[in-house]
Amino acid sequence: MSQLKIREMPAQERPREKLLARGVSALSDPELIAILLRTGLRGANAVEVGRHLLEKYKSLTGISRCSVKELRKVPGIGPTKALELVAAFGLGERLARETLSKQKLDSPELVSELVGPEMRRLRTESLRVILLDTRYRLLHIEEVSLGSLNESIAHPREIFRPALTYSAHAVIVVHNHPSGDPSPSQTDHSLTRRLAEAAELLQIKLLDHIIIGAPSEGSPAYFSFKEAGVL
Repeated sequence: MSQLKIREMPAQERPREKLLARGVSALSDPELIAILLRTGLRGANAVEVGRHLLEKYKSLTGISRCSVKELRKVPGIGPTKALELVAAFGLGERLARETLSKQKLDSPELVSELVGPEMRRLRTESLRVILLDTRYRLLHIEEVSLGSLNESIAHPREIFRPALTYSAHAVIVVHNHPSGDPSPSQTDHSLTRRLAEAAELLQIKLLDHIIIGAPSEGSPAYFSFKEAGVL
């Protein structure tokens, strides 16, 4: 690792100065992380600590999945920096949700943007129901189950109960695959059929059932039963 400290770098290469002069887009991910960290450790400046974090956890999504307890164990991080990193990722997620919650949520792309960043962080399966009004605007998001997803846990009565509570006009069911592969299982197909039947009986519109995966080259970040023609 380099012994060069941030303050010893040319002014135009220091993350803070670069941000002030050229804006966020000019900075790499390790440089943005370095601004949050402020300092590094002996033998590695803050940029190199940020680079090490990305190498260790493979991506920003990987880092965002970490708890404060896990991050604080990384050399150069500690409890205060770990708290600040977790808070920064949390603010980013809330900003995205705040912006999207005011839009008409009628496409899987928008739903993926709304809940995807948070759900991709999860290491276990979570099933959530997104409740919408007559204009398909967000009323509420409720987690129905957390853990291994199966048909007994994700029963239609549990999924539609929040819709009745909030008098929702329409719902979108979303769950994640921690493996990153959004391809539906037989259980996913079976659940979708049961949800469609229950929605018809309750006269609540089931807009979609979406599986959140991890974006990767050549494969989508989600699977939509509506896009697949099942709903």
